[in-house]
Amino acid sequence: MGVSAVLEARGLHVRYGEREVLAGVDLAVSPGELVALVGPNGAGKSTLLHALTGDVGLSSGSIALDGRPLGAIRTLDLARRRAVLTQSNEVSFPFTAVEVVEMGRAPWRGRPEADEDDARIAAAAEDAEVTTLLERRITELSGGERARVAFARVRAQSCEIVLLDEPTASLDIRHQERVLARLADHADAGGAAVVVLHDLDLAAAYADRVVVLDGGRVRADGPPHVAFTSALLTDVYRHPLSVQVVDDDVHVRPVRHVSRSRKEQPANA
Repeated sequence: MGVSAVLEARGLHVRYGEREVLAGVDLAVSPGELVALVGPNGAGKSTLLHALTGDVGLSSGSIALDGRPLGAIRTLDLARRRAVLTQSNEVSFPFTAVEVVEMGRAPWRGRPEADEDDARIAAAAEDAEVTTLLERRITELSGGERARVAFARVRAQSCEIVLLDEPTASLDIRHQERVLARLADHADAGGAAVVVLHDLDLAAAYADRVVVLDGGRVRADGPPHVAFTSALLTDVYRHPLSVQVVDDDVHVRPVRHVSRSRKEQPANA
């Protein structure tokens, strides 16, 4: 890579009891990159993301942030450097949506950056399209609306590095595209983003690099048009997949053999 990595993992091994969940994973993320972690259920995507945040203990290996061992960095300093969105972002206490978004500004209390709180919160709410939801209780919102509020919290935190675990899982198509577009903008502005995705088309459309995981190992790491091949993805997902490149756009489709006959409907039905 031409730019030094801001986040680097070497030889990561993670075990849960007798089961090895990560088996020697290397990953380096540089400024200006949007990196998508993809793979089937149980491939190790979320474990890798949580290892990168420092929330999962390593059996062996090392993780460095800005060249420093992750474990040597104070929690508050980490919170100013990287923002995290996990799958478990449920809030059971009836905070208002704006209170949840404001939590993203907590690391900056008592610092000059706190003067930007109102502007950062407003911009984050607009990015996530939750401005009209801000005064509502989080417990009253739909799953997709809560996910957007959680994304707004991450945006409000204003960190160079963002790590997100399936941020599009409960979103409609419009908001899936919007979230990935905002992450791409973040990378284009010099930030770094690592995101776990199941939608291979989304990953191919927005990610600078895709890391294909299978059985706790990296099977491919590179630009989508290089890393995504029909043969590799078919092997990894244990289902036939077709990769097509049209005008530099990569499209991934499952191969389906649907034999159901559909009943004819009236033309005006």
